[in-house]
Amino acid sequence: MLNDIEKYCVQDGVTILEGIGSLDHSDAGFSVVVDTDGRVKGVLTDGDIRRALLAGYQLNSPLMPHVHTEFFSVNQEATRVEVLDLMQARKIRHIPVIGDAGELMGIHLLSSIIGANDLPNWAVIMAGGKGTRLRPLTENLPKPMIKVAGRPILERLILHLVGYGVKRIFLSVNYMSHVIEDYFKDGTDFGCSIEYLREEEPLGTGGSLSLLPEIPDEPVFVMNGDLVMQVNLERLLQFHNEGGYSATMGVKPYYHEVPFGCVETSRGKITSIREKPSINQMINAGVYMISPEMLKSIPRTFFPITEFFGETIEAGGACGAFVIDEDWTDVGRMDDLNKAQGK
Repeated sequence: MLNDIEKYCVQDGVTILEGIGSLDHSDAGFSVVVDTDGRVKGVLTDGDIRRALLAGYQLNSPLMPHVHTEFFSVNQEATRVEVLDLMQARKIRHIPVIGDAGELMGIHLLSSIIGANDLPNWAVIMAGGKGTRLRPLTENLPKPMIKVAGRPILERLILHLVGYGVKRIFLSVNYMSHVIEDYFKDGTDFGCSIEYLREEEPLGTGGSLSLLPEIPDEPVFVMNGDLVMQVNLERLLQFHNEGGYSATMGVKPYYHEVPFGCVETSRGKITSIREKPSINQMINAGVYMISPEMLKSIPRTFFPITEFFGETIEAGGACGAFVIDEDWTDVGRMDDLNKAQGK
């Protein structure tokens, strides 16, 4: 978020000519119009100036009638990922940050978000499954392309990665791969480079990693393509590196209440009764980090990533469990998809 906000501000009582000067000074084709108390009154773009001049207004005409008074903004709590998501959804390149009293607190520019905090780490998203549990929705559409809140799940994952500075992303594709490739192409429109790992036959979440063109220098983010989540990838990477793990699995607490009384027996006798007990377990959240040296051992056959973790542990390797506290939903089942879609 930009802090030198005065460079991007113009007073609400100025002329069109002064508005042009503000846009020229900002070097962003964008200015925020504020009153004398610093409260935001609207936003101004190059296009607004052009339309005003083409309509016959003079350079000394008041600027305010040509300013957008309805615009998108965020508060100071919005994360880079959330801001990027909004920018991509609305096709905008700048968003003001507004305080509780309507005052300008900062400005997000698309160029700053995409260019900031670049990570050398690659990411692989598993997007090749058939999604049989979501039929008939997946009969003519890959599961990761199902929309949640107006956007494909896979697009949300890609923007989440880009928001954390991941710029080289591989999509492992198989089922109806052309739909995914036609939509994302080379990733330019999404602020990253996208390459495709094409499975001629299903390889599973582990085997797909054998299709990477080379062994990377840094740990790789790996995730399932049917997740709607807000996982802090920076903390995941830090946890993995500081722990010195061969591989790290994102885990999520799962609570389930058995709706019946549970009876334990021994030789035909009741030994205890528990009424509607709760089961608490850590579940695999489908988000991983794999260290480079471990990728060398992955076979180009069907190989679930859970087997990879099991074999690593059996061989004496250290595998970390990163607890996910943020919002997370696996939409592999219809009930979970309906929940993610707010139904």
